[in-house]
Amino acid sequence: MTVYVGNLIAKEVKLAIVVARFNELVTSKLLGGAMDALTRHGVPEEKVDVVWVPGAFEIPAIVKLLSGSEKYAGIITLGAVVRGETSHYDYVCNEVSKGIGELALRGQTPLVFGVLTTETIEQALQRAGGKAGNKGSEVANDILELISLREQLQ
Repeated sequence: MTVYVGNLIAKEVKLAIVVARFNELVTSKLLGGAMDALTRHGVPEEKVDVVWVPGAFEIPAIVKLLSGSEKYAGIITLGAVVRGETSHYDYVCNEVSKGIGELALRGQTPLVFGVLTTETIEQALQRAGGKAGNKGSEVANDILELISLREQLQ
């Protein structure tokens, strides 16, 4: 039996982080967590391109563009969608998750989903460095593991 396990050892990798500006109070904390995790695992800041988009809905289109460039070993997505009083939340959550999911399945570039979908801004802040940890650092670790695993399997 052969077992493949990705590791967090960063080699010379070029990464992109696509971050939604909407709810920047939260997304800036997610970005900080991601950058902290990447640098702790040996990824120099100059090897990371950060692309700000207006909101979570715009993330998949930019990820598609970036993944098609073959410039990046991996792409991290970060956003925060907080339920409001209308059905807009449901549409945005569905479309961003569906778009990123399709790109993850069809694309050659590993990518990870770091878009928070919460009921309140307080819940989002808890997942962006509060009691619930930092989803940004979690997905940064995940992208390094996926890149490693992909290298082993190819």
